[in-house]
Amino acid sequence: MEELWKLSAAEIAIGIKEGTFSATEVTQSVLSRINDKNPELNAITVEFPEEALTAAAQADEALASGQLLGPLHGVPVTIKENIDVAGQATPNGVPAFADLMAQEDAPLVKNLRDAGAIVIGRTNVPEFSMRGTTVNPLRGRTFNPWDTDASPGGSSGGGGAAAAAGFGPLHHGNDIGGSLRFPALANGIATVKPTNNRIPVFNSTAQAERGPLSQIMSVQGIMARDASDLSLATEVMIQPDSRDPLSPPVPWNGPKLDGPITVAVTKESYGYPIHDDILKLIDQAADALQDAGYQVQEVRTPSIDEPFRDWFRTLITEMNVGLLPQILEHGSDDIKTTIDYFFQMGEVLELDTFITDFGERTRMMRDWNMFLSEFPLTLTPIYMNRLYDWDYDLQSFEACKDFLEASSYSMAINYLGLPAGVIGTGLVEDRPAAVQIVGQRYREDLICEALEAIQQRCGRLTDQLWARDIT
Repeated sequence: MEELWKLSAAEIAIGIKEGTFSATEVTQSVLSRINDKNPELNAITVEFPEEALTAAAQADEALASGQLLGPLHGVPVTIKENIDVAGQATPNGVPAFADLMAQEDAPLVKNLRDAGAIVIGRTNVPEFSMRGTTVNPLRGRTFNPWDTDASPGGSSGGGGAAAAAGFGPLHHGNDIGGSLRFPALANGIATVKPTNNRIPVFNSTAQAERGPLSQIMSVQGIMARDASDLSLATEVMIQPDSRDPLSPPVPWNGPKLDGPITVAVTKESYGYPIHDDILKLIDQAADALQDAGYQVQEVRTPSIDEPFRDWFRTLITEMNVGLLPQILEHGSDDIKTTIDYFFQMGEVLELDTFITDFGERTRMMRDWNMFLSEFPLTLTPIYMNRLYDWDYDLQSFEACKDFLEASSYSMAINYLGLPAGVIGTGLVEDRPAAVQIVGQRYREDLICEALEAIQQRCGRLTDQLWARDIT
């Protein structure tokens, strides 16, 4: 029998349902893989072997009695260390919060468990989940399984590395500027950043309610090796929860569109010297979509640069009021240096400018909504250069600025509140690289279908990693 840790979530769920193997066997295989490879990667920070095996045994007993727990029956999943898991700490990479214990599961964790998923562990984050890489003084550094000098991405880098290394098929993350999509690109996997508030969120351990920018830009999501698993898991995670009054009761599948879906393609770099090999990967993905029956057209899109600039201005304005005092009190010198670079690059807005910018955000969203009514999907870069070193944002002010400028296609999408998927499609200078698909609000279903089409043509990138036997 093929090593079970290699299987997708869909393959695991079907295999358990049909009796090909048990939930216990799958869990044991994944735990064994973690035991073998996690010490060198430090992707998973807290493991739940006993709890996971107990849950797996209960899943097997339920199936034997004729009860299917849900579409993720027996499927292993990890949860990022900034979201509450009942009975576990939510430290968010900060030593001062190491004993901040959760009394209840966050909504998305509850939704995953209700669907039959088995939580096997927690994954690493940077301090305060505020860097594009993953290292902190509490848990240490997560290594990229492709290249130990490369970043595993952030802030969900632990989950991204875990996905690539074979620590189960599904890994939770969240995203306010790219924290799902950077790990997807860095580790050669797939993710979909949902529309803002699409997946309910609530942390009982939170010191205060989320600020307005977090409410309109921060989202929860899933990372996977197989693009086909994204729709399976995300549909489970979007189930409403009364603890989150902002989560809309919107069904997963939207109305069927007439005729072939038109995909816009953009290579606009807004002055950044985009890497030639990134352009080739965009062409490759466009060809894959064309071959799959999409109508593909290179066009000029509404601005990405403008929402990116406003994303940054408004982010540091809110940080200045909310997060900065905590960082100054509890953060390491490294996170303080990175945040200092942020404040050197941008301005803290006065109240009147802040309000004006919010009004202009509506205009930007309108421009993109009107564009997406004609082109329901848009193929874009995600990071416009070779994958950065693990400490690139700390190396110098210039390096930190370069990281942010190369990431404009990621961060702008958060400000616009649009969903976007990322999938690893090849290597650029021996490091993983990816493309992004932006879609209409609440049409994550269309994005996931497009990502599947690209993966069918380009292949699953992690198969190359495992063939190299360097994980």
